[in-house]
Amino acid sequence: MDEVFRALADPTRRSLLDELFREDGQTLSALAGRFSMTRFGVMKHLNQLEEAGLVVTRRRGREKLHFLNPVPIRLVHDRWVSKYAEPWAAALSGLKERLEAPMEKVFEIYIRTTPERLWEAITDPDIRAKFQFGNRISSDWTPGSRFELSNPRAPGLLGEGENLEVDPPRRLVQTMVALWSDDVKGEGTSRVTWEIEPVGDSCRLTVTHDQLREGANEELYGGWPMILSGLKTWLETGEVLTTPGSLMYG
Repeated sequence: MDEVFRALADPTRRSLLDELFREDGQTLSALAGRFSMTRFGVMKHLNQLEEAGLVVTRRRGREKLHFLNPVPIRLVHDRWVSKYAEPWAAALSGLKERLEAPMEKVFEIYIRTTPERLWEAITDPDIRAKFQFGNRISSDWTPGSRFELSNPRAPGLLGEGENLEVDPPRRLVQTMVALWSDDVKGEGTSRVTWEIEPVGDSCRLTVTHDQLREGANEELYGGWPMILSGLKTWLETGEVLTTPGSLMYG
């Protein structure tokens, strides 16, 4: 967590996060144009944010795009802030509570586990329920197969989709149709990609939620920081993390 706090201590880096919050997936040139410093200076700040895990980059052709990764901020919240004052959660980095026009969201987290155990947690219905708000996922996990997301206390299916790519224990690509509320049922189909990369005795898990319509309802992607925080807690400690999402069907 030290890297996160050091990164957030600088006002320019906080402003960069605000810019990515306002419009995710920006190039270095676009971000540099908003600051009265050299392109190299902005790049150095972005590198520090990336080292802290607060920014994730993706290549799109010749362009390198920068995405805000809220998961480390969520982990700070879960460990400290919720003990004292819930309203401080967003204030830690000056981020607002709603994203205005996302097209693609990227979330990244490091978990001390093996790729095989991480894959099992993502695909096993009993383990999935422990970190995704009590929701169970069912599928035969073959390419082209269907999956369903359900909760024994919910009146119907919470989500469904198709497994486009199934490459254990490295990569899982799925379409997703959200069904848990009237607000999201009309949003149509989006895509979720899980990527697992071993790093020493840990794994880097990157979840990319894309093919979202302009101005999509935040319910579609707003729960990912809680889900990934719960996944990390379960795999590293065996404990279930209490989050607002986990209390939904309590």
